[in-house]
Amino acid sequence: MSRSLSLAAYLAYASRTGKRGVVPNIPRPEGPVIWAHAVDTARADTLVHLAERLAQQRPDAHMLLTTSGPIPERLKARGPVIWQSLPDDSIPAAEVFLGHWKPDIVLWTGGDLKPALLISADKADIPRYLVDADEPLLERPAWRWFPDMPRAILSGFDTILARSEAAARVLRRYGAPERIVSVTGPFQEGTMALDYVHAEREELAGLLRGRPIWLAAMIQLSELDTLLSAHRDTSRLAHRSLMIIVPDKLDDSAAIRATLDAQGWRYAVWSEGELPTETTQVILADTRGEMGLWYRLSPITFMGSSLVSRQYGRDPNEPAAHGSAILYGPNVGRYLNRYSRYAEAGAARIVRDTDTLAAAVQRLIAPDQAAAMAHAAWDVASKGAAVTDSILDLLLDRLDLLESER
Repeated sequence: MSRSLSLAAYLAYASRTGKRGVVPNIPRPEGPVIWAHAVDTARADTLVHLAERLAQQRPDAHMLLTTSGPIPERLKARGPVIWQSLPDDSIPAAEVFLGHWKPDIVLWTGGDLKPALLISADKADIPRYLVDADEPLLERPAWRWFPDMPRAILSGFDTILARSEAAARVLRRYGAPERIVSVTGPFQEGTMALDYVHAEREELAGLLRGRPIWLAAMIQLSELDTLLSAHRDTSRLAHRSLMIIVPDKLDDSAAIRATLDAQGWRYAVWSEGELPTETTQVILADTRGEMGLWYRLSPITFMGSSLVSRQYGRDPNEPAAHGSAILYGPNVGRYLNRYSRYAEAGAARIVRDTDTLAAAVQRLIAPDQAAAMAHAAWDVASKGAAVTDSILDLLLDRLDLLESER
């Protein structure tokens, strides 16, 4: 990282101010540690997803995740990450933090760059990446007093991935070297398509050809009456409609069957090898490991565990990656950023009760309506997956290089 008069002045100030910091009470794990910083909740959510992908490829690696504000409770229980608050932007606090965790890589998202922390990482010779650089987060009023400091900080990154061309222009104006800046689009969670048995998909597609199909995925037992009422209303409009039910808890399967029997539904039980006939109204998909099959068969997916209180929804990336339009209830706190992104793209729609769910399903039964939403969902998911893949490749390549140098 190049030095400058303003940078030297800031370093002198940062060395004299700020608390020294408290040594974390969590020990550093064995193996590589990636320190990833999220400037907001949405990016924290995305970094958790990245950590999950990283754990699949490198089980020995760990992600240390810091946030600028309080760590959302709904995120704390998720993913293979070590949560920590961001230390003060002072040299003493940075030295304690870096001295304890000894990160192998720094992955900074968005912007809101902290000079003392990043300079301390540079002094410790830690590779640094800035990803999802965003124009509003790069502007810092304090930099007017230290005009050459942005160049010194930005030139220390190995790679900078900008969210937009506008962000890339800001980076270049601040002095980031052209060779390390590229525009990739937003860093958002994506997901990989789930496996399925091709022969089963072909057989079911043949049996169900021409029938309106919708999927109720990962549902709670307390949601069942609402779903069945909506399906009954839909069946009055389209009498050949079929609903596939996947319970969130397999232990609820017996109670679901009892309700289906009591209400007179004609249904097939997947775990017993039953296939749907022309008169089947419901498939009870009471097994695990076959969501890829159900998403591929269903142009419409209602994501369960979202209509009732004290629930937090299920991941909408899954149906999106398989080209399914998404419906969901209001209780999706754990995945709120993801649902909001799909809703803004016209790929997801919120429902609240039998009437709104039935109306949404009935509208989406029209193939062109479902196809438009499904395409929007797939577009958002695939773009997120592409950027995530590129960042994951950066991390894996650097980890391999560091390992070869030891």
